[in-house]
Amino acid sequence: MKMIQIILFFLALISYTSNAIDSDDFCVADLSFPDTPSGYPCKSENNVTADDFVFSGLNIAANTSTNSFKVAFTTVKVDKIPGLNGLGISVARIDLGFNGSVPMHTHPGVGEFIIVIQGQMTAGFITPKKVFMKTLNPGDVWVFPTGLLHFILNTGPGNAVAYSAYASSNFNTHLTDFLLFGNNLSTSTVQKTTFVDPAQIMKLKVNFGGSG
Repeated sequence: MKMIQIILFFLALISYTSNAIDSDDFCVADLSFPDTPSGYPCKSENNVTADDFVFSGLNIAANTSTNSFKVAFTTVKVDKIPGLNGLGISVARIDLGFNGSVPMHTHPGVGEFIIVIQGQMTAGFITPKKVFMKTLNPGDVWVFPTGLLHFILNTGPGNAVAYSAYASSNFNTHLTDFLLFGNNLSTSTVQKTTFVDPAQIMKLKVNFGGSG
């Protein structure tokens, strides 16, 4: 219960700083329309129900055996809670299997924090000059600054779980591995821009579904 209270406190803090929507109003997303840079169009209040403001299942562990990173995300964005539209907040559950990791990635224009619930994690982010890393235990909170490359490792003896919150109701995630090796960017181009051995690049392209 204390952990949930901490999460709610930080979500409230983020929502007050977003200033994306008047505090006396709401704009429930009409998901039948496409998303826009300013969010979804508002659903008519006559069609809004309590179900537009709730998601159930964040307490359920996700399967971490479906990928080589041994990680699973349960994300709760505006597509899951239409009432998040315009509020500038969203949440997720991160499940990490033994020796699992959240690979290097960014959320463009979006800050993030995590609260460790179970196990032990090492979280970190990088700047052009320095790496910031810390081993975290249940109850610890870690902040990832906006837009920086960051990662999470399971460094404990068993599974690990964290909740994360984001300063966006519909954040994007750019995984570095997939950006480099999961598309048709040619091996020669990757080699020239990273100095990684071509044989290793081709091996990684196979792992991440890339070509070229």
